[in-house]
Amino acid sequence: MASPVIIVDYDKAWPAMYEAERARLLRELGSVIIAVEHVGSTAVPGLAAKPIIDIMAGVRHIDDARACLPVLARMGYVYHPEFEALISERRFFIKHGPDDARTHHLHIVEPGTEFWELHILFRDYLRAHRDVAEAYAQLKRRLAAQFAFNRPAYQDAKTDFIQAVEEKARAERRARNRAP
Repeated sequence: MASPVIIVDYDKAWPAMYEAERARLLRELGSVIIAVEHVGSTAVPGLAAKPIIDIMAGVRHIDDARACLPVLARMGYVYHPEFEALISERRFFIKHGPDDARTHHLHIVEPGTEFWELHILFRDYLRAHRDVAEAYAQLKRRLAAQFAFNRPAYQDAKTDFIQAVEEKARAERRARNRAP
């Protein structure tokens, strides 16, 4: 049976969990990883989320991710190459904790790619617009109830909202860049 999609209230421990994992990643893979960002809902203060820390690690070239595989396996990450068919510029890893619950998602990408930029834009927009973050939380709770055991359907159902926010974030960035 698939693990359920569960949305919980914001946990003030999430930033510290990210920082601890970031430090481990840099300690173990600092020669390969050139940037690390906390992304996803757990990176937005106050936002309800699945209790999974999303980490985006940047590498100079996506092929550099291969050098990370044995180290990440020792750290408890499971590589999921099947997702490369959907997003070829990303290497995706899942880390599980007690009761086989997911604790971290690791996305290895090249900084500057669309994947990298959109995740940062989306995160920063939600951080700056509390009302949009709250609307997103309400949507996620509703969709989690509707698609409790269908993670792909849950993800797909959020797409229109996410894309609308990304477009607002792009427009806001363009306006900032034009300002004197």
